Amino acid sequence: MSRKASRKEVGAADERVTVRDVAARAGVSATTVSRVIKGDYPVAQATRARVLRAMRELDYVLNVHARALSGASTKMVAFVLDDVTGPSFAHVAKGVEQQATAEGRLCMVCTTHGDPARELAIVEAMREQRADAVILVGGGTLDDTYRERMSHFAHALDKAGSRLVLCGRPPLGDDVPTTVVEYDNEGGAYAMTSHLLSQGHRRIALVGATADDLSTTRLHRVRGFMRAHESFGVPHDPDLVVPAGFDRADGYDAARRLLALGAEFTAVFAATDMVAIGVLAALREAGLRVPEDVSLSGYDDIPFAADLTPGLTTVHIPTEELGRTAVRLALNRQDRQHVVLGTHIVVRDSVRPPARRA
Repeated sequence: MSRKASRKEVGAADERVTVRDVAARAGVSATTVSRVIKGDYPVAQATRARVLRAMRELDYVLNVHARALSGASTKMVAFVLDDVTGPSFAHVAKGVEQQATAEGRLCMVCTTHGDPARELAIVEAMREQRADAVILVGGGTLDDTYRERMSHFAHALDKAGSRLVLCGRPPLGDDVPTTVVEYDNEGGAYAMTSHLLSQGHRRIALVGATADDLSTTRLHRVRGFMRAHESFGVPHDPDLVVPAGFDRADGYDAARRLLALGAEFTAVFAATDMVAIGVLAALREAGLRVPEDVSLSGYDDIPFAADLTPGLTTVHIPTEELGRTAVRLALNRQDRQHVVLGTHIVVRDSVRPPARRA
């Protein structure tokens, strides 16, 4: 009987090749096949080779659900983010995928569309699937109910031998078992605001964040903005702190609202580079030049920030390093489990001292 015929008969009888089918083909027990699949027990090299050959010949497909029920790892890292189209997220994802591959893991990408309830549901689903790590990227929310639920899942993942990783967001608490890989978000905002103030700007608009925002990312950036004003002894005008989302359209709409109010400002600090691009469009539409009339800065240092005209002065986040570090620490827990990566200003052509009035 040919191998092809044998495989066809198995498929016709059961529709799915089982561990017992593989064991029969390899001439070993079903327990030995399971040990080869799990990789959690020593098996002689020759025996392992026979089992793997039988799996290939029978086109055996691992039942991931059954493996999860058995308590075995699925050799998978889950990467959970707001939106796959965000430039910064894409580079964090690249770092996650590179390190996951180096660690012999597959990478599953899940999107939340900014919905905290969906994020919680994804974390619960990944726990049930026994992912080796669940990596949450981007700012979290300060809502108490959300934090309680996420803390519960962190403990549940830890109990199951998995790990919740907070990437680019602060810890949930000292007693919550998580891996935390964040960057100096507030420090970056402080440095950029200080740069604008040192250039002589005293009326700086912050577009994309508010002091009572529940997003951890926005909250830390506005704190850095306000702290810099305090350090320089310059009062900030609350009317120049304009709430907005993190996209180009949000920046454009926010800048138009600011201009419609007739507010006086000589510089704009946008909460993200994408917001800055929207602000730039609105300023030009209003006949204002950057940086001759208004200085403009951003946050993230996305790849095409340098290609804008003028090149955008911004805060650099080590996005790929964030992703790589998140996976490495989650899978190697003997290492320190809370790391803060540095940020720094990238000075280009969009900021200059304010023009003197005649």
